[in-house]
Amino acid sequence: MSPELAGQGALVTGAGRGIGAAIARELARAGCDVALVDLGCFEAAEVVAGEIRASGRRALALRADVTSLPAAEASVAATIREFGRLDILVCNAGITRDAVIWKMSEANWDEVLAVNLRGCFTYCRAAAGVLRAQGRGRIVTIASINGLRGKAGQVNYAASKAGVIALTKTLARELGQSGITVNCVAPGLVRTELVAGLSQETIERAVSESALGRIAEPEDVANVVAFLCSERARHVTGAVIQVDGGQYL
Repeated sequence: MSPELAGQGALVTGAGRGIGAAIARELARAGCDVALVDLGCFEAAEVVAGEIRASGRRALALRADVTSLPAAEASVAATIREFGRLDILVCNAGITRDAVIWKMSEANWDEVLAVNLRGCFTYCRAAAGVLRAQGRGRIVTIASINGLRGKAGQVNYAASKAGVIALTKTLARELGQSGITVNCVAPGLVRTELVAGLSQETIERAVSESALGRIAEPEDVANVVAFLCSERARHVTGAVIQVDGGQYL
């Protein structure tokens, strides 16, 4: 039996490590050729691309700043040039610069909003024309439960992820008539490289909040993304799916 997404072309931002790398690997396992966009972790993205190629799928690592619309347009063009098509866009790139608001610098506010929210806009903007012209496609954005509930010390991050959720719902309305679904995955705390920098107290608090008594693995998020990209999710759009083990109930 052929893989579920056999022969499709996917582009994943922030794909060098953590959730993005897990998504890239899962889409490849499902049959996709995958373009991996990263800037700060570009070398790691090249390693993941090598793993995907070794598995028998095509892969392309692209060094790009997600805040730049011309760079996003170039990434989309490079993906189509390499694979001959683009079917799936996953906007995953994100950063944190945590502080309570009375200690939040303008620079840290601007940087997080630029990467997390503008970075989602640039790639959706760059891909929209291609997907509309072909009359089909999947877009999945990665937000956070903190974009739904807020989080002390993360005013910039929470605001950016709330913006991603609103962007997702709006695009679902704008692109639905063109055969394109647009959905959002909102994880809770996920065991990535970023978690290594958190205090044990913070991790234990997230575990205690979770109905399942654990934090997520990157693959937990990647599996839901792959489902949303599949034909099984053809009638799902504008949804925000929490992958948090019941952390936010």
